[in-house]
Amino acid sequence: MKSFLTKTWRTLSRPSIHISLGVLTLGGFLAGIIFWGGFNTALEATNTEEFCVGCHAENIAPEYEGTIHDQNRSGVRATCPDCHVPHDWTSKVARKIQASKEVFAHFAGFIDTPEKFEDRRIVLAQHEWDRFSSNKSLECRNCHDYDGMDFTKMSPTARIQMKQAKERDQSCLDCHKGIAHHLPENMDSTGGMISQLEQLASNTKFTNGEEYVSVRHLPLYQEKSLSTEAGLLNPASSVKVIDQSGDAIQIEVSGWRKDKGFGRVIQEDFGMNIAVASLLKESATNDQIVEKFERKEDDLTGLPWQRVTAKLWMKKEALLDDVQPIWEQAKQSYQTNCSVCHTQPDEAHFDANTWPGMFNGMMAFVNFDTDSKSLVLKYLQKHSSDFSDGNH
Repeated sequence: MKSFLTKTWRTLSRPSIHISLGVLTLGGFLAGIIFWGGFNTALEATNTEEFCVGCHAENIAPEYEGTIHDQNRSGVRATCPDCHVPHDWTSKVARKIQASKEVFAHFAGFIDTPEKFEDRRIVLAQHEWDRFSSNKSLECRNCHDYDGMDFTKMSPTARIQMKQAKERDQSCLDCHKGIAHHLPENMDSTGGMISQLEQLASNTKFTNGEEYVSVRHLPLYQEKSLSTEAGLLNPASSVKVIDQSGDAIQIEVSGWRKDKGFGRVIQEDFGMNIAVASLLKESATNDQIVEKFERKEDDLTGLPWQRVTAKLWMKKEALLDDVQPIWEQAKQSYQTNCSVCHTQPDEAHFDANTWPGMFNGMMAFVNFDTDSKSLVLKYLQKHSSDFSDGNH
């Protein structure tokens, strides 16, 4: 065997006598083209909707049909590879290698039936959500680019949220899950919590000097004509009404903000990251809107904070004169949704600044909309050990 390998190597390494170097070079070049063409053709053959449906005809294909990515007024479709296969070549090959495990799982009988697939849906979904999170939802943004969005065609709340998402270069999947696929079982959102609270808020009567609490994100404006956007009021945030003009009210938002950068986020109290409102840069730096008071340094972080009051305008909508209905709905939602995987921690088990990190970890397994997520988080923070008699 050894002598055979030695003779073979000598033959292959011996200089050619009858074939010129040019012919060998051309032959190698043509062989390279044939190999590359064959490889790329095979790669692209696995990069089609038909190939994907070959395994997912019974579980994924039916739920995709009829969604906005399948049928819409413009006829522009986003098929399986558009969302699940990176467009640049290196990442595409890496994804194909990773996907070979999924092909094996199908043919090995681990996810080859709708029932087996459903049992694994939460795990498979989490893998994709993690991938989208790590690459800032690159596949989504091949079509939905922040710079190409016409913010003027969005609703005021969506416009402000999308502008802030653009500034943070936020991943689309942070807010948009279940767009083309069914969500894993028990991830079916909050049971209409926000709509129920809004129905209660429709009976609210406003009086100057009284305080009211928001039930969802609400657009804020610089003037009573409600024409210049100033930011968003967070859910479960308390404001004082100081003036009224038709369907508009002028409110006073009081709190603290970190005296660093533009100071756009107003927190409820010193050193506590309990968001009350997030202002656009133009409003946060406008001294006619934001009145500044004393400064203090947080001993834990070394960051300077400043007490502020912002006077802004908003529509007479989605505000309650009592916070208790909000806490009742948020508590029920927390107990129902956050016990899917394990027994949820007691509200007072963490302090107000620890809850956001813990809560974001839970969000991978539930499907709260943006308003519900912020409202339940505020409930947890306001019932944390910082506000509990029996601190943990």
